[in-house]
Amino acid sequence: MERILAQLPDLEPGWVWLTGAGPGATGLLTLLAVKGLSQADVVVYDALVDQSILDLAKPGAKLEYAGKRGGKPSAKQPDISLRLVQLAREGKRVLRLKGGDPFVFGRGGEEAMSLVEAGIPFRIVPGISAGIGGLAYAGIPVTHRDVNCAVAFVTGHDATGAVPDSVDWASLAKGAPVIVIYMALKHIALIADRLLSGGRAPHEPVAVIANATTEQQRVLETTLGTCARDVAESGIEPPAMVVVGQVVRLRAALDWLGAIGGRALQSDPLGTRHHDQTGS
Repeated sequence: MERILAQLPDLEPGWVWLTGAGPGATGLLTLLAVKGLSQADVVVYDALVDQSILDLAKPGAKLEYAGKRGGKPSAKQPDISLRLVQLAREGKRVLRLKGGDPFVFGRGGEEAMSLVEAGIPFRIVPGISAGIGGLAYAGIPVTHRDVNCAVAFVTGHDATGAVPDSVDWASLAKGAPVIVIYMALKHIALIADRLLSGGRAPHEPVAVIANATTEQQRVLETTLGTCARDVAESGIEPPAMVVVGQVVRLRAALDWLGAIGGRALQSDPLGTRHHDQTGS
């Protein structure tokens, strides 16, 4: 491992690494993220970064919280970007640690453009997005050839905190066989109504995955027509992903975490494998 890490780029003084921490589990960090943590003088981290990940920072590194949580006092984005510039100009090795991937609903582009404007050198270190890794830990594939050849990723709220009007929900309902929605729980009723109005069936499978990949992970299986009521009754809370589509049915076969705990898995929940025993 040390030999591999030695071959990776170093985090140099005056640089900022915009780094994805992945969906939660420490083991899903990239090696480059681990190296950055081992070299950073300052780690500016988000709300959903687990303490076990911060514990990988080098001894003496300064940990600065810059988290954003809906409805709670949060650092303002311009202030975060300015802080990154200030630290880099002081000659610090700066690791900006963001949950998931910095370029997937993570405002990484905004921060990077601020660095460009200030003339600060930076590197993007991708991370596993919750929309992929979180679903995998729930036993739900983002794509499956018997179900979908496309998937749409969408945020459940815009910069104002409201359901984004910039999304054509009717077209999304018609055109995307699988829809993965970030930060959707607060507006789940309105989002479901918009998808139903766009033509999605009330019985379409839906899964809500909270605290994905962590020991607190919880998965609620429901339908588009009942998801708002079921979420309210279940008490499930953010952070959570919502996935809409027939891939949710595959959880009956692919819930590998459940199987570790004793769940009996089905080999063919879609009833399609006997049609394709010799497929490529």
